[in-house]
Amino acid sequence: MSIDESTAARVAKLARIKVEPEALPALAIEFNNILGFIEQLSEVDVEGVEPMTSVTPLRLKRRMDVVTDGDQQKKILANAPDAREGFFAVPKVVE
Repeated sequence: MSIDESTAARVAKLARIKVEPEALPALAIEFNNILGFIEQLSEVDVEGVEPMTSVTPLRLKRRMDVVTDGDQQKKILANAPDAREGFFAVPKVVE
């Protein structure tokens, strides 16, 4: 696939990037270089290579999955503009 100047101008417009008309040939060449690199990547043999999310093996810290009440009701309601009987109080919105 080859990118011409009109396509480069359209891509720049869609990306909301202002490109002067004299810079369009260089932009088209740059787009073609990028597409060429992508074509090279598609030629790489990745048969048998497992996908990975990181180049270094990482293990997330785990915690026990237990249900708690949080024990922070007073702290949470301290920031509420209006709290009554242990709950957030909000104005009635439906009649």
